[in-house]
Amino acid sequence: MNYIAVDTSGKNLTVIACKDGKSQIFYDPDCALKHSVTLMNAVESTAEKAGLDLLAVDFFACVVGAGSFTGIRIGVATIKALCFAYGKPCLSITSFDTMAYNKIGGKLLTVIDAKHNGYYVCGYDDEKIVIEPSYLTGEQLNAIKKGFKLISSEKVSGFKCKDVDVVQGLIKAIESKKESVTCDLESLTPLYVRKSQAEEGR
Repeated sequence: MNYIAVDTSGKNLTVIACKDGKSQIFYDPDCALKHSVTLMNAVESTAEKAGLDLLAVDFFACVVGAGSFTGIRIGVATIKALCFAYGKPCLSITSFDTMAYNKIGGKLLTVIDAKHNGYYVCGYDDEKIVIEPSYLTGEQLNAIKKGFKLISSEKVSGFKCKDVDVVQGLIKAIESKKESVTCDLESLTPLYVRKSQAEEGR
């Protein structure tokens, strides 16, 4: 299985080039506001290190959210362009999947701090979604968290969450969801569980 995967949904930047089951990883933990100028160079250099010609890619994968509105748009637009340019299918992975697919098991509540007492949340029982992606206040999150193990990839204000490795989670999510690879590029769309500040201000 050969693929390129990118995650621009948070302040970090992840690029994975997988060739014949072996992964070459680029990870920048603090790429906020630089995704647009860093991403393509990272894709090209990571693919080169993996010895992976983009023409030999089976599909391109992208983390579609929830997370940074701008970052998500950059990632989705870039992967769509690569799929179109090389005639390849795509695979959508959510930010929540990159946390839940760390094989922790049990009932998990994946949490992303949206700031200002807001949280992006998705609940899993093993790998099955039992609480759909939602935007919750701290009070609402407190009300539903009983019985779940809270996990996150970054510090979450007001809540204690187990840290997880979203890079390995992304790799495992892709392995589990590879049957969902599709040639329908219109299916590769950002996952927005709330409106942007600009849209809410209209």
